[in-house]
Amino acid sequence: MTTSNLTTLYIVRHGESEANVKISAGKIAAYEDFSNSPLTQKGKLQAEILTEKLKDVHFDAVFSSDLLRAKQTAEILVLEKNLSVKTTQAIRERYMGTDEKKWHENLASIQEEIRTLAEKEKMNFKFEDAETQEEAVTRLITFTREIAVAYSEKTVLIVCHGTIMRSFLIKLGFATFDELPSGAIENTGYVILESDGTDFFIKETQGIHKKEN
Repeated sequence: MTTSNLTTLYIVRHGESEANVKISAGKIAAYEDFSNSPLTQKGKLQAEILTEKLKDVHFDAVFSSDLLRAKQTAEILVLEKNLSVKTTQAIRERYMGTDEKKWHENLASIQEEIRTLAEKEKMNFKFEDAETQEEAVTRLITFTREIAVAYSEKTVLIVCHGTIMRSFLIKLGFATFDELPSGAIENTGYVILESDGTDFFIKETQGIHKKEN
């Protein structure tokens, strides 16, 4: 394999959303739908700051999760690049079940139970009807491999979500669960990868905080 057939992938977490703020503050209401929360003003500013940072990067295509916070972030990032954002359910955030409120209310006990598991078992931890991390990351890996083949030797921007990105990096061997805990990826944090459609090579990370043992 030569480096000339590698696709460059920028995988970015969306900016701060209204749900991020409410969940962090513990203001969880049973009637709220966290799944399609919009960006806050801070989230929009974060995307604008990243836009300036990536202004000299030529993207050949832009893909986003179809959830609003990711789509809004992607649209800001390519506003001046004359590119349309293609959305897909394949890179949505991990599905937290029909009662997402229950997931967040039980998060501390869930995290404690996961800590007791062997490393290989953690990706397949199941909470009621929520998607496992293995199921979620399989979607992202399949999608990025398809993109790497379709856009060989080009540069592609992908905007998705923190939990699925975390699972992806763990799956690639970048870190263990303990080294990359929940919240380790900042809003608009990103990873730059190269891929031949099979393997992934991490080139750079920004806003991703790996704990040292």
